[in-house]
Amino acid sequence: MKRFKLNTVLLIITLLVFNFASTAQQFKPNTEVGLILGTSYYLGDLNTTHFNQSSATAGLVIRKNIDKRFVYKAEVMYLNIKSDERQSSDTIALNRGLHFRSPIYELSGQIEFNFLPYQSGNPLYTWTPFVYTGISIFSFNPQAENINGEWVDLQELGTEGQGTTTEFNGNTRSKYSLIQFAIPIGGGLKIAVNENFNIVLEYGARKTFTDYLDDVSTTYAGPNINGSWPVEMSNLAQQMSDPNGTHVKDEQRGNPDKKDWYSFAGITLSFKLNNNTKDCYP
Repeated sequence: MKRFKLNTVLLIITLLVFNFASTAQQFKPNTEVGLILGTSYYLGDLNTTHFNQSSATAGLVIRKNIDKRFVYKAEVMYLNIKSDERQSSDTIALNRGLHFRSPIYELSGQIEFNFLPYQSGNPLYTWTPFVYTGISIFSFNPQAENINGEWVDLQELGTEGQGTTTEFNGNTRSKYSLIQFAIPIGGGLKIAVNENFNIVLEYGARKTFTDYLDDVSTTYAGPNINGSWPVEMSNLAQQMSDPNGTHVKDEQRGNPDKKDWYSFAGITLSFKLNNNTKDCYP
């Protein structure tokens, strides 16, 4: 009886190993290149509503399909984010009266997981939901429109007193970096149209580690009780810090405890490369 059980176990193991080897042979790793088109938006101090004031976005993606489940992905994207409180129906936002726009240039590396086996050209595995995560590096540059209708870069102005010798709660403020890291999180649906062409629908969010995508984070830099701003702040910096002139030093301008996010939704048209050899399908 013991020998019978041992033989049974060995037979099961042999079948599993054979099945794994057979499956590995059936799938040939391949590479895809795709074009991403969609819309992008941000969530932060000037916007808390998904897809509000969204803008066009585009990108290029290279996918390395390792097997039917796992994919390595490299992605380059150009996004636009913006928000404007000058026409807001919220009285607090309207009183603050801030606005901004910023391009985002992103480079990311990601790993995708397919919930179902997926293999373009194989009639058994023509679609699947998927999720992904990874690491991104991106650059941004928030701008706002001055009273002359000119768009000016906000980071170099130090609109919250960054780069001045003035202390806020006992500390001076440094200018934030325009290059940051983020964690991409997202998912969607893959559809294999034929052996060489795939359509990918996806939504992605980026968890950043900065609160300055919109140039808004902490408190107002001035004026103080004597009506004075930090001496290093130009008239333009003062104007862009408090365009309505209705706030004073240390009054809340943003919430530094919540970091900004940016997101996009789009469609990818993806084409398989190096498809010289036909795959063997079960």
